[in-house]
Amino acid sequence: MALVQKSPEVFLAEGPIAAVGEGEIATLKAAVKASPKGRARINAHPDGDDALHEMIIAIDACSYIRPHKHPGKSEAFHIVEGEVDIVVFKDDGEIDRIVPLGAPGSGRPFYYRMSKPFFHTLIIRSRVLIVHEITNGPFRPEATVYADFAPEDSDTHNTAAYRADLVRRVAARQGTTA
Repeated sequence: MALVQKSPEVFLAEGPIAAVGEGEIATLKAAVKASPKGRARINAHPDGDDALHEMIIAIDACSYIRPHKHPGKSEAFHIVEGEVDIVVFKDDGEIDRIVPLGAPGSGRPFYYRMSKPFFHTLIIRSRVLIVHEITNGPFRPEATVYADFAPEDSDTHNTAAYRADLVRRVAARQGTTA
């Protein structure tokens, strides 16, 4: 299988059969290091109009993912490597629940599916997270709803403060230290 680099953060698994192994994961990890957002992915689906989207995504622990939701879509994660807390919010920004996930053998669940549009974000608990994400298409960026209670990605000062506060709030709910 050949990977075609579509952008610094996006690779396409070319052809009708996609197989991802250690070499492709190494490619993603290298791309994450060079990515300003700390994320890179391999799309197994041919384009944004496909009805089913499958991605292998690498996310650096320092990456900020603004809380968001996807009306009319489901989302599933299968953890390949690393650990993450998926933080699910009420519409006002209060934490509703935390879904801890990890690779098989970590002692955490390795799979989750969200079938309703809740605001959510990720707190990466390992140096890098490798996740297999599945969602329904087509992809329409304007259909993603971003939470008003969280800063935009471009607001680096406030994203750092928000992220630190969120980590503290999650730790308090889990009974751990941040």
